[in-house]
Amino acid sequence: MKKSALQRVRSEYQPKLPKALQGPVKVRIGEATESVADQEEIKKLFPHTYGLPIVQFESSEEPEHVEEPFNVGIILSGGQAPGGHNVVSGIFDGLKRLNKENRLYGFLMGPSGFINHQYMELTAGYIKEYRNTGGFDIIGSGRTKLETPEQFERGLKILKELNIKALVIIGGDDSNTNAAVLAEYYQNIGAGVQVIGVPKTIDGDLKNKWIETSFGFDTACKVYSEVIGNIQRDCNSAKKYYHFIKLMGRSASHIALECALETQPNVCLISEEVLAKRMTLDNIVSYLCYVITERAKLGWNFGTVLVPEGLIEFIPSMKALISELNDVLAEHSSEMEGLDEMDKLRKIHSYLTPVNADLYKSLPKHIALQLSLDRDSHGNVQVSLIETESLLSEMVAKRLDEMKESGEYSGKFNAQHHFFGYEGRCADPTNFDADYTYALGFNAAMLINAGLTGYMSSVRNLTEKSEDWIAGGIPITMLMNMEKRHGHMKPVIQKALVNLNGKPYLKFASMRETLALNTLYQYPGPIQYFGPAEICDRPSMTLLLEHDKDIN
Repeated sequence: MKKSALQRVRSEYQPKLPKALQGPVKVRIGEATESVADQEEIKKLFPHTYGLPIVQFESSEEPEHVEEPFNVGIILSGGQAPGGHNVVSGIFDGLKRLNKENRLYGFLMGPSGFINHQYMELTAGYIKEYRNTGGFDIIGSGRTKLETPEQFERGLKILKELNIKALVIIGGDDSNTNAAVLAEYYQNIGAGVQVIGVPKTIDGDLKNKWIETSFGFDTACKVYSEVIGNIQRDCNSAKKYYHFIKLMGRSASHIALECALETQPNVCLISEEVLAKRMTLDNIVSYLCYVITERAKLGWNFGTVLVPEGLIEFIPSMKALISELNDVLAEHSSEMEGLDEMDKLRKIHSYLTPVNADLYKSLPKHIALQLSLDRDSHGNVQVSLIETESLLSEMVAKRLDEMKESGEYSGKFNAQHHFFGYEGRCADPTNFDADYTYALGFNAAMLINAGLTGYMSSVRNLTEKSEDWIAGGIPITMLMNMEKRHGHMKPVIQKALVNLNGKPYLKFASMRETLALNTLYQYPGPIQYFGPAEICDRPSMTLLLEHDKDIN
C-alpha cells in the first residue's frame, strides 16, 4: 500500500522515553494500596491481587536479567484511541531489549480472538508499518467481555500452547476491570500467567493521581477542537447560524470541557454540573434562550454550543425517565414487537408513571423513539444514537417563538447540528500521545519482567519533559469500587468525572459569562507534528491546569 507523504515522514519519528526506561531498570516498592471504596468487598473478591504496593522504576547500573526468553500476548479491547499502535510498538521494543528471543503475539479483533484462539505473531517488519499511526487496525479490536471461568480457561489453553507468560490488555475502565478479574483467576489457580493493563479511552474518565490521563484523550480533543474552530470561523463569517455540536463522552464531560478551553465557544454544557445543580431540561433550554436573546440584542444571531454525548442521562428528570423506560422495555418487549412508531410510543406511554409520562410526551417524536431503542450490551440506553443536540435546538426554537410572540425576543434563530465522535478516535497521535503510549507499552514490558500481575502501566509527571516522566505500575484493584450492573453488585473501576472544584472546570466557569455574551472564539488549527516543542508537544489544557501550569 502506498503511504502518504506525512505517513512516510511520520513513520521515522522516534518516541521519547523517560530516563528511568532508557537503560536497565530496578524496581522500587512503594506503599501498599487499597481500593477507592468498598474495601472489604473488593478484598474478598481479589484475595491474591488486593493491597499490592505501588511500584516505580529507577535507572540501574546492573544489567537487566532475563533467565530465558518469554512470550507475551496483547489484546486491544473496546473503542479505538489514538496511540494504540505505539503501545504495541513500545511493548515489542521493551521485550526485544530484554531478550531478542522474546516474542509478541496479538490476538485478533479483541478479546474474542483470545477466546477463539485467533492470533498472529507481531514481527519487527510488521510493526514498523504501524508506528506513530492512528487506529487499532494492526490486530483489530472488539468489545467481547472477559468475565467467565469458561472464557478464562479457553484463553489459558492458547497461552500455554504459545508459551505466553503474560497478557497485556489495552483498554478502558471495563477492559481493565476484566484484566483485574483475569489476573485474580490465574493467580488463584496457579496458572503462572501475568496480566497487565494499559489505560486507554478518549473520554478521559480513567484517571487519578497515578494515571494522570488516559491515552488518546489529547489527540482526540485536538482533532475535535480543530473542527470546532473551523466551524466557529465559518459561524463568525456568515453570522446566521447557531451550531449545536455534540461531543463524545458518555459518562463524563472531559472532552467537552477540554474543547471549550481550546476553542472558547459561547456555551459549553457540563453534564456533572447539570446533575449537581439538579437542572431540568427546561432549565437548560431557558439558559440557552437567555444567551441567544442577549446576543440578539447586540445584533449577533449566531453562536456555538458544545453538548456532551451523555448529557441526557445527567438531567435528573431524564435519568428517572430512562430508568423507568429500561424497566418497561424489558418487561413488555414482546408487546412492542411489530408495532408501528406511534403505537409503540402510545404503548410505552401507557406504562409510565404520570410524571415520566408527561415528560415523555413533551419530547419531540424522534427523540422519544431514540430513547426507546434497544439497549446496549450493558443494558444502557445508546446515548450516541440520541440526537441531544437536535433535542435542545428544537426546544430552544419553540421557546424562542413563544418569546417572540410576547415581545421578549426579536432575533433570528437558525440551527446547524454536528456530532464529533469517530472523527477523533483513530487520528495519528500527537507527539504527546505518541510518546506517552510508547512509554506505557515499554513500561508494561518492564512490569512483566519484574514478575508483576494485576497491575496497570503508569507513567506520570506528564506536564514535564518526557525524560522526567515517572514510570511504574499500580494495582488495578486500587481503582475499583462496587456498582450495580444488570441488577447485581459488581467490582468495576470507578469512573473519574469532571471535578467541579477542579482547576479545569473553574477556569472555564470563570470565563463562561464573558464567552456567552461576546465572540471570542479561538482557532487551534490542525495538530502540529513538526516544529517548536511548545506547539508540537504540549499536553491537554486539562492536564496543564490540573498541575498548576500556564495555558497561555
